[in-house]
Amino acid sequence: MKKQKSPSAPRAAVGAVVIEDGKILLVKRKYPPKKGNWAIPGGSVNLGELLKAAAEREIMEETGLIIEAKEPVYTFDLIERDSKGYVIFHYVIVDLLAEYVSGDLHPADDVSDARWFGRDEIDGLEISETTKTLLDKMGFFT
Repeated sequence: MKKQKSPSAPRAAVGAVVIEDGKILLVKRKYPPKKGNWAIPGGSVNLGELLKAAAEREIMEETGLIIEAKEPVYTFDLIERDSKGYVIFHYVIVDLLAEYVSGDLHPADDVSDARWFGRDEIDGLEISETTKTLLDKMGFFT
């Protein structure tokens, strides 16, 4: 069996925390890491791309929405290992606060769903601990 190759270095990624009318924008991840989880939308930062520009691009690509990215609100490592302990994913993710500008929500082909969720709709969703921590830190549940 072929050994899983670990990445040579962590990759930079962004997320955009978009709250509109008391609801937060989440996407259901179609691919690893965290496949099937609801999460803050976002993705990789391209070489030479600013964090805000990356967040705005990724949200447009994943959801069809135009946003204006603001300041960072949360930073964390996402590290996943295979059954033998080899690192298969390592992202350093910077989540930025963002404002909805315009557009109609429709999930792109790299997410399986995209929706606005109110505080009372989050319970029971398959959400990562980092997303729950971020939402709690921002006071979304209070």
